[in-house]
Amino acid sequence: MHYLDANATEPLRPEARAAMIKALDIGGNPSSVHATGRAARRVMEDAREALAARFGGEAGDLVFTAGGTEADALAIHGLGRGRRLVIGATEHDAVRAAAPEAAIIPVHANGLIDLGVLDTVLAATGPALVCLMLANNETGTIQPIAEAATLCRAHGALLHVDAVQAAGRMPVSLKGLGAHSLAISSHKLGGPIGAGALLLAPEVTAISPLIRGGGQERGRRGGTPPVATIAGFAAAALAPEGATDLGALRDRAEAAALASGATIIGCDAPRLTNTTCLALPGARAETQVIAMDLAGVMVSAGAACSSGKVAESHVLAAMGLGSLAGQAIRVSLPWNAARASIDAFAEAYARMADRMRAGLVPRAA
Repeated sequence: MHYLDANATEPLRPEARAAMIKALDIGGNPSSVHATGRAARRVMEDAREALAARFGGEAGDLVFTAGGTEADALAIHGLGRGRRLVIGATEHDAVRAAAPEAAIIPVHANGLIDLGVLDTVLAATGPALVCLMLANNETGTIQPIAEAATLCRAHGALLHVDAVQAAGRMPVSLKGLGAHSLAISSHKLGGPIGAGALLLAPEVTAISPLIRGGGQERGRRGGTPPVATIAGFAAAALAPEGATDLGALRDRAEAAALASGATIIGCDAPRLTNTTCLALPGARAETQVIAMDLAGVMVSAGAACSSGKVAESHVLAAMGLGSLAGQAIRVSLPWNAARASIDAFAEAYARMADRMRAGLVPRAA
């Protein structure tokens, strides 16, 4: 089997597995004052310091969450009160669901945010919270966050950045981006599922909690933290990059898909080196995913966060792709990707395209 769905979740890194086992052997509740509790807290605080340093912030400004979705929701709930919410048209559903009444900023055909419209909207509204994704989960498109941050500060707006897909795949720094908050997720880095974090800028002195409880996380997020999961999170973030050249492997996959008649979505914009979005005109996305799976190659259609459903992508629709929005698959290479998997993909994709042209694969309506 060839796993090419890293943007859904990365394979667990061995460093993360080892850190989790070590933390599990310690046990304890980090809120307990006895020796075992103090040992657990040390593990958690070491992880907090490592993650904050890795992503350009301070340990005291990092709030652990259950994942990227909660980190986004915490930012919107905690920083957005009394502010107009403004989001990009291609944001993840975690942001869209948490900000249903937000003003939507359109994107260009390549998926990049329209900074001119953002400037106009911010000039016409009062205090705002802008939410933008650093790298898109479906296309890999990298947004001009630094430029958006300049506009936000000029208009007195706060900026929240969803860096869930970007972290571990490109340089990410809260300070460098000029954002007020940054969401990251463990399992997108090669850590375990079940942990995430919201990193706050030093000037953000208060944030309203989304989950209230026993005062954990300095009162910003209630609930006993999963120490072993957090330990694996930090270990994955600090792990060395994979030995393979993901960009070269991604380009090899794209060349094979182009030869089979595919269209590469967003190829004229900066993209993550591990991600490609391929549209095969006339073939339903769901049909393509099933065909590739039967060939032993695991890819996806859009986000993997829609309860297992395959539906027309709102990201691709916002890019103006019309019917192609329901005819594209995402190929995302994991940290341990190998050329053998790319070659298997190329063979399976060519065979699928040939079957479609021969009328053996159901075409899109």
